[in-house]
Amino acid sequence: MTLHLYDSATRSVREFIPLTPGRVGMYVCGATVQGEPHVGHLRSAVAFDVLVRWLRRSGYDVTLVRNVTDIDDKILTKAGEADRPWWAWAYTHERMFTAAYEAIGIEAPTYEPRATGHVTDMVELMTRLVERGHAYVGDAGNVWFDVRSLPEYGSLTRQLLENLSVDGSADAAPDKRSPHDFALWKAPRAAEPATASWDTPYGRGRPGWHLECSAMARRYLGESFDIHGGGIDLRFPHHENEQAQSRAAGYGFAQYWLHNAWVTSGGEKMSKSLGNYLSVTAVLERTAPAVLRFALAGVHYRSTVEFSDATLAEAAATWERLVGFVTRAAEATAEATSDAVASVELPADFVAAMDDDVNVAAAIAVVHEHVRRGNAALAAGESEAAGSAALQVRGMLDVLGLDPLAHLWHGADGSGAVQDALGSLVESVLAQRRAAREAKDWTRADELRDVLTAAGVVVEDAAGGARWTIKGQ
Repeated sequence: MTLHLYDSATRSVREFIPLTPGRVGMYVCGATVQGEPHVGHLRSAVAFDVLVRWLRRSGYDVTLVRNVTDIDDKILTKAGEADRPWWAWAYTHERMFTAAYEAIGIEAPTYEPRATGHVTDMVELMTRLVERGHAYVGDAGNVWFDVRSLPEYGSLTRQLLENLSVDGSADAAPDKRSPHDFALWKAPRAAEPATASWDTPYGRGRPGWHLECSAMARRYLGESFDIHGGGIDLRFPHHENEQAQSRAAGYGFAQYWLHNAWVTSGGEKMSKSLGNYLSVTAVLERTAPAVLRFALAGVHYRSTVEFSDATLAEAAATWERLVGFVTRAAEATAEATSDAVASVELPADFVAAMDDDVNVAAAIAVVHEHVRRGNAALAAGESEAAGSAALQVRGMLDVLGLDPLAHLWHGADGSGAVQDALGSLVESVLAQRRAAREAKDWTRADELRDVLTAAGVVVEDAAGGARWTIKGQ
């Protein structure tokens, strides 16, 4: 079986055939950096990180573009309320997003362009649309896309123009020909700083939300590319409008559309507007980064993740079992190199699951089966079979960004340096406990074990000596 993906545009699972054999161009809508990231923001990042890892594991050369929207209405408003320059406000939160991505092992994109760095590209695209009759100039600084000029408008989300409702608060302006027309360029408002606008042939203003993605996708991926990804909430109007303006400009744009489901809390979408969001910082204060990633990565990307303490507890328990097996196998056999993990032949069932629209739930079931086999081999003293199973488990988990022995996950906070320091301390206490046990000072031995337990260190006595892990790791 070859890779098949669910294309939101056709609402069908299609065989993935890239425009250029062996190469994949992929654009994913990134953050609008108006505030700190919450868990819902990480859902999309994790989903497409897993897809990119699988594409690369399958032999594709992937170019991933993930944009940063660093100017929009909310950024300007919040920066004004905080009495900070809008660009400083945006950059502060961009760094917070980057830190959150790195904390849970999201690989850096090939390119991460900011909207403000591509104004020239946007003006060029806007001019092309005006010249082709798909956009018009309103009041000075306003340029609108004429949705009625494009017969296929609404095709991505399969909506007829006449059936679309109109939000009176969205882009309400007397200079629009139709209430459905959307802004390519927006004249500055009176209270906005002069630095938040640029001169164009149509007047001074700033970009509309949709224009930036079309311009940046073309800059880095060309007029046509393979995959466009993002959260399901972006399908309309954002992605519909992106496709419309790019197709109107004469570009092929995305060949496959992939949309991840969102994170819910109490059955409702996690969002700042609903007040039910959990900041990444707050979650990581009480949850190991690997556990958070597992909770988000272990569900099919088109399935909703209900986020709760129970979700994290289940993810932590599963992660602990995986780490426990891989650690025991590494102690009993020669630890595999990272090159071996990256090149090991993966089980056919795992490959089939991942090729079936990145079905991680089915893929993880294969992981658990190999963990069971590996544990049985360890119990039987079959070190070679255990080592083989552990290598395959690590290879499969590596696809999900969750190889337990990868440097990122060594420490409780994802820091190898922390692991080194913690390891020295724990081994020192275990050495004292071992000495107490040899002296038959059972009270002292129990006290030392209790010290480790209170610190979150799980000690397991075995024939080869005591092993330890961090609870929840």
